[in-house]
Amino acid sequence: MNHQDILNLDAITLAAHIRDKSLSPVEVVTASLERMDLLEPELHAFCTPTPDLAMAQAKAIEQKILRGEEVGPLAGVPVAIKDLISTAGIKTVSGSWIYENFIPDEDDITVERLKAAGAIILGKTNAPEFGYSGTGHNPVFPTTRNPWNTDLTPGGSSAGSAAALAARMCPLALGSDGGGSVRIPAAHSGLFGMKASMGRVPLYPGCRDERYPGLSSWESLEHIGPLTRTVADAALMLSVIAGPDPRDRHSIPTRDIDWLNATQGSLKGLRIAFSADWGYAAVDPQVREIVAKAVRVFERELGCSVVEAHPGFSDPKETFAALVAQETDLTGMRKLMESYGDRMSPHLVAMLNTDWTAEMFTDANMKRKEVVNKMWRFMQGYDLLLTPTLATPPFPIDIESPAMIDGRSVTPAEWLAFVFPINLTGQPAASVPAGFTADGLPVGLQIVGRHLDDALVLRASAAFEKVCGWQHRLPPMLSR
Repeated sequence: MNHQDILNLDAITLAAHIRDKSLSPVEVVTASLERMDLLEPELHAFCTPTPDLAMAQAKAIEQKILRGEEVGPLAGVPVAIKDLISTAGIKTVSGSWIYENFIPDEDDITVERLKAAGAIILGKTNAPEFGYSGTGHNPVFPTTRNPWNTDLTPGGSSAGSAAALAARMCPLALGSDGGGSVRIPAAHSGLFGMKASMGRVPLYPGCRDERYPGLSSWESLEHIGPLTRTVADAALMLSVIAGPDPRDRHSIPTRDIDWLNATQGSLKGLRIAFSADWGYAAVDPQVREIVAKAVRVFERELGCSVVEAHPGFSDPKETFAALVAQETDLTGMRKLMESYGDRMSPHLVAMLNTDWTAEMFTDANMKRKEVVNKMWRFMQGYDLLLTPTLATPPFPIDIESPAMIDGRSVTPAEWLAFVFPINLTGQPAASVPAGFTADGLPVGLQIVGRHLDDALVLRASAAFEKVCGWQHRLPPMLSR
């Protein structure tokens, strides 16, 4: 099998070939590293590649397999880790000069579990400073570019993870999602990305470590989740990283989902709501058309009953901004800003310089309760909710957000109108590729489940994937 064929394999198939010795972990990692050498100068997906570590891990797993020892379900499978996620012994810069040389002394729980399952770490992937953006800019490293068009953003904040995955440098990538940051790059990069229910995937030390201002925040909003090229691969990854842990007080104390079988089954008879714009959002006409066409698949091909309806909440962008600020270590970050402010991202500095008040924070918490209550009442009538993932297709890398959508002036958060409300509610949500614009750019469909109904989100995503076959389409740069 040549290296290009290896890189096109999904993680489940790749792991099976490694276990039956028809592929060597060393051969797989060599293929990934060669692809990185070829495309990294153009894409800037990895900020801290770890080729020596990856090869050492591959050789160790290969010897285990040759000795007939038991190996984990991801043995020999390369994975990219977002640079906001803690990795013991590997630099974790988080896109900030403040942590330019920071090397954590412990792994995040998810990294710990991936390593125990035999996954091979290719390196840390680029992200905006501390994740406070939906793109791939930061002051330290070159901006990450989209494999579908390198003049455009791949989305963020899990920008590098998405770019590495879309460019077939690896079959699995780990991202984090505090306001859409797994689903955003999934939509812009033609991938599957899922934010499981709040507490399904535990977080530590991220959001749980008071020692590091900026690295620990967004406790009631943040999720860690998979970015993959197939839904089944995401289910495999969730089977490894999900499950309770005492280090995360929000982790759900149950293992009630058979992740590996959750992608199976019919959707016939399901009641589905479709909201094209929440009743208030500006949406690009191409996005609106592509997503509406994708929604019809659920009705015509998958046997669902689809009704256009909105949950009924008003735009919570100010609520979200206040909650982010409330869950930021403002004291610690403002102190660091005294030394590093001139080298920090302008939008982050602006947030830290805002005169936040207790009333702003309490108002935000009350508004959040309103959104949650409107959503759970709405979902009593539906099994799933479908929306666009994002309001626009990918846009140029030299901006933080579009200034206009469908001829309407918009504020910076409005292109993210569909993703961050689901962080307020904590519901499971995934982005699947819905189709492509006239310029060949990917557009995402968001699938939202009821509280804790992660299994149905995976099943619906897999059923749509089977009909549409989007997982086989490659970015043009891979055909050069």
